[in-house]
Amino acid sequence: MKTVLMVAEKPSLAQSIAKILSRGNMSSRKGLNGACSVHEYAGSFVGQSAHFKMTSVCGHVMTLDFIGKYNSWDKVDPAELFSKAPTEKKEANPKLTMVKFLQVEGRGCDYVVLWLDCDKEGENICFEVLDAVLPVMNKPRGTERTVYRAKFSSITDTDICNAMNHLGEPNRNEALSVDARQELDLRIGCAFTRFQTKYFQGKYGNLDSSLISFGPCQTPTLGFCVERHDKIQSFKPETYWVLQAKVNPEKESSLTLDWDRVRVFDREVAQMFLNIIKMEKEAKVESVSKKEKVKQRPLALNTVEMLRVASAALGMGPQHAMQIAERLYTQGYISYPRTETTHYPENFDLKGCLRQQANNPYWAETVKALLSEGINRPRKGHDAGDHPPITPMRAATEAELGGDGWRLYEYITRHFIATVSADCKYLQTTISFSIGPERFTCIGKVVTSPGFTEIMPWHSIPLEESLPHCERGDVFPIGEIKLLEKQTSPPDYLTEAELITLMEKHGIGTDASIPVHINNICQRNYVTVESGRRLKPTNLGIVLVHGYYKIDAELVLPTIRSAVEKQLNLIALGKANYHQVLEHTLDIFKRKFHYFVDSIAGMDELMEVSFSPLAATGKPLSRCGKCHRFMKYIQAKPSRLHCSHCDDTYSLPQNGTIKLYKELRCPLDDFELVLWSSGSRGKSYPLCPYCYNHPPFRDMKKGMGCNECTHPTCQHSLSMLGIGQCVECENGVLVLDSTSGPKWKMACNKCNVIVHFFENAHKVRVSPETCDSCEAALVDVDFNKAKSPLPGDETQHSGCVFCDPVFQDLVELKHAAMRHPMHRGGQGKRQGRGRGKGRRPGGRPNPKKPKDKMAALAAYFV
Repeated sequence: MKTVLMVAEKPSLAQSIAKILSRGNMSSRKGLNGACSVHEYAGSFVGQSAHFKMTSVCGHVMTLDFIGKYNSWDKVDPAELFSKAPTEKKEANPKLTMVKFLQVEGRGCDYVVLWLDCDKEGENICFEVLDAVLPVMNKPRGTERTVYRAKFSSITDTDICNAMNHLGEPNRNEALSVDARQELDLRIGCAFTRFQTKYFQGKYGNLDSSLISFGPCQTPTLGFCVERHDKIQSFKPETYWVLQAKVNPEKESSLTLDWDRVRVFDREVAQMFLNIIKMEKEAKVESVSKKEKVKQRPLALNTVEMLRVASAALGMGPQHAMQIAERLYTQGYISYPRTETTHYPENFDLKGCLRQQANNPYWAETVKALLSEGINRPRKGHDAGDHPPITPMRAATEAELGGDGWRLYEYITRHFIATVSADCKYLQTTISFSIGPERFTCIGKVVTSPGFTEIMPWHSIPLEESLPHCERGDVFPIGEIKLLEKQTSPPDYLTEAELITLMEKHGIGTDASIPVHINNICQRNYVTVESGRRLKPTNLGIVLVHGYYKIDAELVLPTIRSAVEKQLNLIALGKANYHQVLEHTLDIFKRKFHYFVDSIAGMDELMEVSFSPLAATGKPLSRCGKCHRFMKYIQAKPSRLHCSHCDDTYSLPQNGTIKLYKELRCPLDDFELVLWSSGSRGKSYPLCPYCYNHPPFRDMKKGMGCNECTHPTCQHSLSMLGIGQCVECENGVLVLDSTSGPKWKMACNKCNVIVHFFENAHKVRVSPETCDSCEAALVDVDFNKAKSPLPGDETQHSGCVFCDPVFQDLVELKHAAMRHPMHRGGQGKRQGRGRGKGRRPGGRPNPKKPKDKMAALAAYFV
């Protein structure tokens, strides 16, 4: 019997597809990485009986990054990133061990069927999966085909079974276009970002952004927002005048007429027109015209239109809306939400989708009427050749989806019903009046057939004042003629919906990446989202864009990125060479980068006006080990210390508070230590600002505090305060937080595990001795006599936190799923997570990994 491995993009998709193909007759188990399940069933494949294994990945398996030293901002000139710096594919999420998981499941399989999302990113993931599984699969006989690609647009029985019966092949060209985009964005983005971040954060203290990033798509996106801001700032209001007349067709009613000249910008001219007609008593009807007009039903829904409406009408950000749409898709409620197409194929089952909605109380009557009277063929839109338009695939209720999920689903459903409804028809009546020599008009609309506006009432023709029945030559008494003074008003800040329209128009990003780029400029503090989801640029965003314009406008204009996107699309179509496009584009941006670096003073001049220099920012906190003067603590992102005397800046841990640590000094460099804390319930640890930025030992990396320092004798180091190896992560060590008393705790120096123990103890110290059972360091605890929980009114005890029964009720673990077996009465000698018997200089033991990780997990916290 042959074995077929099938791989989907998400665990929930794998389960849904397997359920359909196996007709529910399948068995399921967890994969070795714990994140993905494997669903198995028996069936037939290519005319022979087969055993199917359906599993999934969790998005991209691999990610592109620079190798080794090129990831260091300090050791590498950013200019080298354009060509010299080698790149490599790394696991996107090492904790998931996705490659190993795929190889375990793929070993011994004869065929692989790829059920990844049917877009360019999906094609790219196909080849990431193939790179992992093909080496371990059974070798094909001769020219036997072993790789298949399923093409589908929704998670319905019909679509999935049809995809299984018409398997194709993965598209190498589309995958290459994604590889090219990834490499371009990595090399260009990292080079510019590293240079400008280091340059400006080294000079200014109140930028309030941890990263001054540049992106080939992100920067033109910001450019649109700043362009609108500049128009608002440079706008000068102009005064204009409008003649307004009112006539009285009947005693109790009046009709407002619009001036055919619309407006004039000269007060004297406006007054002249008023003087000409102000003595007139009657308005004469010059013509009456009636015309039947049509308001067309909408085109079928694509991604960009969905994101526009979600932002403008539903108040959802593009990224949030896309996440909800993806969830609705994986649950089978809508078709694939990433599509550029607005045209339904001829064989699309429109009636079948419509029947699904026949029982929903919100639109049941409309749907039933369409099914009985016959649907209208949707308008002919754009066919991008990717997926059908976004369509509801099965019925849902507000209780099922709730909140934003229901609101987006409701809009998608109403939009779909509108596309197969009739156009809205109305009768427009236009009456032309003369008052003296001047002409005035009034227009009225009466709906004759509401059509699609019944299901999309927000598109309905607004109710207007009814027009009187009249004929040419009729006269009406004038009720009022006046001159109105008004002013032109500036445009408002761009809404997300308007920005999405501009990005689509200029070819910036794709339907999948547009939400990401908009989210990035918000996250970087380049724009803020105001009421009405309008995007207002910050000082930093404005200065950056003005600086790019000053140095090289093409860095911020959409033209060059739009041209690159066209080249990437040609790669996907097999009409352009991957290596040539990559080489040519990188060469252009490398030249631009060198010119940007040489001309950075132009942007710096703008920065000086808006931001304060480091020396004038922050408050004195701790002493520099070189000059022994106070360094200033700059709280604005990224928080850091700056010594104005030495002109040195020291990075600090982010997202927490920093304070002086008892005026204690580092024994290596004489810098005063500072204490970082994430709050009373979180972690805290001391650090030396110099060591944090310049690791003193070979086994340390930049960004390590005293809780990871391997100094053999320093009282704050890992060597002196480490207790036992963490069970929740691979390399972490539980370290005593010596500042936490009287609510003592130890915390992992890698992950978020915290162990609270010995509350109200007077003193807690880590002993140089280790536990015979689990090899963790012993702990010496002193209690005050009045508050001692120790038996026999003892005030002192030395023992293992994990194994000593005296400490049994005094230890509480946070943020972890397991507890030590001692807490449930486990007995006997166990393999623990402790510091082993190996010694560092100074007599302190090294943290030691257990011989068997699974045994350690079983023998630790429950």
